[in-house]
Amino acid sequence: MDMLRTAYKWAARTARLMVGIPDYETYVQHRRMAHPGEPVMSYEEFYLNRLNARYTIDKDRLRGCC
Repeated sequence: MDMLRTAYKWAARTARLMVGIPDYETYVQHRRMAHPGEPVMSYEEFYLNRLNARYTIDKDRLRGCC
């Protein structure tokens, strides 16, 4: 059962990355290891941050995708 759960997690993570949705768990793990003591965004904050980073209009041009 653990192998199936692990396979599902990897498949879901891969699918999210393929459509441009970064992995929150990886972000939290990185923040805790590389930046201990600093705040970690909530899932909602993280999602909005990544959405803004991908689709922000900068100098009359869509940034990120394409």
